[in-house]
Amino acid sequence: MIQIKDLTVKNFMSVGNQTQAVDFNRENLTLVLGENLDQGGDDSGSRNGTGKTTIINALSYALYGKALTNIRANNLINKTNSKGMLVTLHFEKNNVDYRIERGRSPNVLKFFVNEQEQELVDESQGDSRQTQKDIDGLLDMSHDMFKHIVALNTYTEPFLSMRVNDQRAIIEQLLGITILSEKATALKETTRQTKDAITEETLKIEAIQTANSKIEASISSLEGRQKAWLSKRTTDTIKLREAIDELEHLDIESELESHEKLSNWTEHNNAILALRKELGTLEPALERAGKSVAKATKDIVDLDDATCYTCGQELHADKKAEIAERKTKELDDAVAYQSEIDVKVKDVMAALEEIGDINGKPTTFYDAAKEAYEHRNNVENLKQALDNRADEEDPYTAQINDLNETAIQKINWGVVNELTSFKEHQDFLLKLLTNKDSFIRKKIIDQNLAYLNNRLTYYLDKIGLPHQVVFQNDLTVEITQLGQDLDFDNLSRGERNRLILGLSFAFRDVWESLYQNINLLFIDELIDSGMDTAGVENSLSILKKMARERKKNIYLISHKDELIGRVNHVLRVVKENGFTSYANDLEVVE
Repeated sequence: MIQIKDLTVKNFMSVGNQTQAVDFNRENLTLVLGENLDQGGDDSGSRNGTGKTTIINALSYALYGKALTNIRANNLINKTNSKGMLVTLHFEKNNVDYRIERGRSPNVLKFFVNEQEQELVDESQGDSRQTQKDIDGLLDMSHDMFKHIVALNTYTEPFLSMRVNDQRAIIEQLLGITILSEKATALKETTRQTKDAITEETLKIEAIQTANSKIEASISSLEGRQKAWLSKRTTDTIKLREAIDELEHLDIESELESHEKLSNWTEHNNAILALRKELGTLEPALERAGKSVAKATKDIVDLDDATCYTCGQELHADKKAEIAERKTKELDDAVAYQSEIDVKVKDVMAALEEIGDINGKPTTFYDAAKEAYEHRNNVENLKQALDNRADEEDPYTAQINDLNETAIQKINWGVVNELTSFKEHQDFLLKLLTNKDSFIRKKIIDQNLAYLNNRLTYYLDKIGLPHQVVFQNDLTVEITQLGQDLDFDNLSRGERNRLILGLSFAFRDVWESLYQNINLLFIDELIDSGMDTAGVENSLSILKKMARERKKNIYLISHKDELIGRVNHVLRVVKENGFTSYANDLEVVE
């Protein structure tokens, strides 16, 4: 329940710098009468312009930041003082105490919960959208609804004079259909957020997919290079093995042994050949030496019979001795030479005998031992190369594994699927909330419209209006009398005011049944305007019963002094020296 307790006003419209207060914490019917002392007091016409309606404008301004009527905010400031306008409203809801302080020049908006001021978003502007949203959420009542169920004023356009769409908006709010719209609006926002989340998650996945594609391309490139590397290693291995197999067909150790034998054989053969060559030289020399010895010996023997080759005479003994001496020396020299050659021949023969016979010449694959050693080195090098190739690590496996294990991101469609499923559910709920043919909307209308029509019939009967007014399922209003359709403008002024009151009372009953009770009701001059005595009596009877049984504080703003005896309390609004004052029931603290 909303319990509006009190209102204080300063420099607001006709209220001046002297703060005025109104106590709303009552449970009775209060008549608000004006007395304009600036126009002669109780004389005729002195009830006008006193500032009675200022109370409900101040109430409206405190709650909504705007007057009940279309008055600009700056024009709400008292024209005489032109500053320091401040309205304070104190109310309670569900045992929580609230206070709103709102003003202009300077701009003020303060909101207190259990005397704890709530932080404003923008204090410099004296207004805060968020603070106002907090207040609106607390009231749960639009300004238009406020004008139809709390502050009834002759300046407010009657519900039945409004355009059909505007009527529908109020009825939908009243019946709780607006809640569906509000929920639909909120749901649209959450649906949009869900859609944005789906888009965001999808973009994330697409980004991951793009990144993964690039990485997969890198992996594919690496795998291609790996394949080529492995193929080359295989080819190289085969070639190396083929080269090794080809070279190992030759017994290289036997080949080297054969080359060693060949070297020895060649050495011996060369020695034999050299000795034989030498012997071949010595043997003719020995033969010549033998001939020289034989000749010298013969010459010596023949010397005895030697004669001069010119004269044929026997040689003189001295000549023979001379020749003998010379020939002897030649013989000695020939014998010595023969002996020397003979020794050499014997030495050569001894050497040949020592060397002895050699076997046949060893055969080799290579012409030179160097080539055989190179063959062996080649085999060893090829085997080492084969081992190295076999032991060589694949340079791509680690890179590929690392990219697969760390770079490739897993794609989880679970969140997207959940959000998509959630959005489908939201779309379904949105259809239920917005579709005019949805069973939720129909159920709300069927239940609450019946109650509205029931209460409207009750109040119109009590107030004495002979017309039938019924809200249809399409939320339009049908006015009939004696079976004839009528428009609101067909009614007299008094009939219209009766209908306005009855409709407002019914609206209030529906509102309080669906939402929350509110203790306050203002009726501004509706009873004064064209309503006959029966209409006034019937209206007062309803209001008294409402105040008594439902514990409402009802303010009846009127010009009719005759109503003083029919109410529980009178609030006098006095205009003097251009300023309005109230008969205060509260202690006013300046």
